[in-house]
Amino acid sequence: MSTFYLLVSAALFALGAYGVLARRSAILVFMSVELMLNAANLALVVFARGLGSASAQAVALLLIALAAAEVAVGLALVVAIYRTRESTLVDDLSELKG
Repeated sequence: MSTFYLLVSAALFALGAYGVLARRSAILVFMSVELMLNAANLALVVFARGLGSASAQAVALLLIALAAAEVAVGLALVVAIYRTRESTLVDDLSELKG
């Protein structure tokens, strides 16, 4: 039964990795990173349940809080960049170097 959840976690992580590599919009890239974090969190919960470890479940709750904070900071950055550049395309952000 846990093998199924690990396969789902691997599929979600692969889908998120594809989204990070293939998307051009910063918002979609952030959504893909969130998908990858949730896939890692699902795998952690599956391993915690298999091992019967309560500390791993606490780490999973910490990862959920970390993902929420990452969304807040990432969305604030995207809004700030959109206000100045009027675009959220990742390719346009390469001009910010230097």
